[in-house]
Amino acid sequence: MNYEEIKTNGYLSSFVKCFWTFETSTQAVEHTILPDGYFDLLVEIKNEKVFKIKLTGIWTIPVDIKTEKYTKIFAIRFKPLATICFEFVNFKTLLNSSMVLTNNFLELDTLPLGNFASFCQQMTNNLEKKILLTKPVCKRRILLFEQIFQKTTYNVKELATKSYLTSRQINRFFNSDYGLSLKTYIDIIRCNETFKSIVKNDLNPQSEYFDQAHFIKEVKKFTGVTPKKLSQNKNDRFLQLLTLKAI
Repeated sequence: MNYEEIKTNGYLSSFVKCFWTFETSTQAVEHTILPDGYFDLLVEIKNEKVFKIKLTGIWTIPVDIKTEKYTKIFAIRFKPLATICFEFVNFKTLLNSSMVLTNNFLELDTLPLGNFASFCQQMTNNLEKKILLTKPVCKRRILLFEQIFQKTTYNVKELATKSYLTSRQINRFFNSDYGLSLKTYIDIIRCNETFKSIVKNDLNPQSEYFDQAHFIKEVKKFTGVTPKKLSQNKNDRFLQLLTLKAI
C-alpha cells in the first residue's frame, strides 16, 4: 500500500483537513473505514485520467470497502464546514452513504493527475476560489469547529459556551446540515483520537473517558471491535491504523 498525506494551512484549513493519495499494485485490497468526523471526495484515476469521482457523507459506522488492483486515488478529506462547496448535496441524507459526481466537478478533469503535489496545489486554488464565492460562513461556527478539533474538551455545554452559541442552536444545525447530533459527532472525534495510542498498543483509557469500561464501550460502538482487536489489526483490516503508521 502506498499512502501519502499533505495537510492544509491558513483559511482553507477550516474546511479541509488534508489531501491524500492511495495506490494499489498487483492485488485488490479490502479494508474497513472507521468513523473520523470528516467526509471525503475521492478521485479514481486510470491512465492519468479521471475514471470516477465519489463523494461520501460523514460516517458513524464502520464501512467495508474494496479497492481494485492498479488503482490510484487522489482525495480530499473535508471538515464539516466544507459542505458549502457542495450546495447541491443534502449531507443529512448522505450520512453513512456516498454518491458519484460528474467528472468535471470543480474542473477535476482538467487537473494534473500524474503528480500528487501539483494536484494538491491546483485544488487548493480551486477550493479557495469556490469558498470565497459562497455565502460567508458564520464565525461562531468556525470557532466551534476550531474548539472541537483542538480536542481539549468533549463536553457539549463547554463547546457551546466557548463558541458563543447555545447547545440548542448547535444541535439544530448539526441535525439539519449533517444528520447527527453534536454529542454523537464529538464522540466520534474522541474515539478517533484514541487510534494514535491504540496503534502503539497503548490500551489504557484516555483521560476523556470515565474508566476502562467506558473506553472499551465507546471504541467498540464506532469500530465494531474492542481496542485490543483494533490494535492487532489482523490482515491490515483497518485502513486508518495503517495510514497512521504510514504518515
